[in-house]
Amino acid sequence: MREGPEALLAVADVSRETIGKFEMFVALLRKWQRAENLIAPSTIDEIWTRHVADSAQLAVLFPEQRWMDLGSGGGFPGLVVALINARHVHLVESNRRKCAFLRAVIHETGAPATVHEGRVEAVLASWSEPVDRVSARALASLGELLTLSEPLLRQGTPAALAKGAEYRREIAEAERDWLLDIAVIPSRVGAGGAILDVRAARRRPNQDKTRA
Repeated sequence: MREGPEALLAVADVSRETIGKFEMFVALLRKWQRAENLIAPSTIDEIWTRHVADSAQLAVLFPEQRWMDLGSGGGFPGLVVALINARHVHLVESNRRKCAFLRAVIHETGAPATVHEGRVEAVLASWSEPVDRVSARALASLGELLTLSEPLLRQGTPAALAKGAEYRREIAEAERDWLLDIAVIPSRVGAGGAILDVRAARRRPNQDKTRA
């Protein structure tokens, strides 16, 4: 896959205007990366393939209206979903500088997104707005993500989780504590990776923290 806007176009059918917004996004990321570790330094020359196109898969697969992206960091996949689907995305991030970056991108591109600064647990503890899909990428293991997003999962909100080549091991480990209805969609970008479509998840009876 070629590096540049072509990588995004190979995954998502987007307009020239949207490509322009992504070019602004990438330019800002390169600028802020000098002072803030938004993405792994080893991937800076592969932003379009490793981050933009990889995240775009979620937007294409699940065009829901309202998303919540956990641990948004450099905006992947949350800002990518917002720019492609033109639907509102709630970005949850605890790092103040990363929140500033996300707000800068939203300001420059007009992405329909809102930044919520704070730890995921704290944000979800008082969350009341409806969400159609929860997402995360490079944040934590599957089991940890299920625990973090449990308040939404309990309400029947599905999750779209981008995972690398170790996703089978993560599923096996998570299934010790969780009963999962999950579909594995092979990644079109990351070699050996996958998108996990978690349609339902509930704790196994002996793992239910709500029990006395």
